[in-house]
Amino acid sequence: MLAFSCKENPKKTSTSETTEIAEETTAAVAQNEWTTLSLDHWQAFKGGELPSFWKEENEAIVFYPPTAEERKKPDGGRQSFNIVTKKEYTNFVLSLEWKISDTGNSGIMWGVSEDDKFGEPYQTGLEIQLLDNDKHPDAKNGPTRQAGALYDLVPPPSDVTKPVGEWNTAVITVNHDTNEGTSVLNGVEVAKFPVNGEALQTLLKGSKFDGWDGFGTYKTGKIALQDHGDVVSFRNIKIKKL
Repeated sequence: MLAFSCKENPKKTSTSETTEIAEETTAAVAQNEWTTLSLDHWQAFKGGELPSFWKEENEAIVFYPPTAEERKKPDGGRQSFNIVTKKEYTNFVLSLEWKISDTGNSGIMWGVSEDDKFGEPYQTGLEIQLLDNDKHPDAKNGPTRQAGALYDLVPPPSDVTKPVGEWNTAVITVNHDTNEGTSVLNGVEVAKFPVNGEALQTLLKGSKFDGWDGFGTYKTGKIALQDHGDVVSFRNIKIKKL
């Protein structure tokens, strides 16, 4: 308990000081607020209307992969239908639930650049893998390709995924100020990693991303949900800036 003497004459706070304190408090509160990322917060990679293959159903965002014919570009090439956030993020905590289909594969990326020279989000964005660990062939390529891993870089110590068809909870934290990132899957921290600089470049050596121009170099960028050709669902997507 604090006791004050009646002889004390505490300094009064001016109106300007009160306003400044209020503004600082409001900013601090706002910084810690979660924003729900409904389908309205996403767009096609490199802009444009949201691809029709992404649907909002029962409070979830579901991707239904297109047919080979629907993927054809006018020039005969093949197109992907990844989506990215309309806003860019630097330091954040991303919390969501995901559910993969039988033999399915997808991913969550950040630091994604939409520069014209990049054709896919995975060319710049680090990725947390979403996978059917039991049946998808990529799981046989080692634990760095399994669900919860920092894809091809940091493996989970164990498989803590729920059975296919059940919801998994993921929390991804990216903090460039401390150069730390974490992947938490179903309440278990399954990957910890640097997110920039020399430490990240050291981690990339020997991986499939070694020498890729622009990969992992954008501290501020979009967050992407991946079209890997399989049905995948997301719900309760929310983000908090750090």
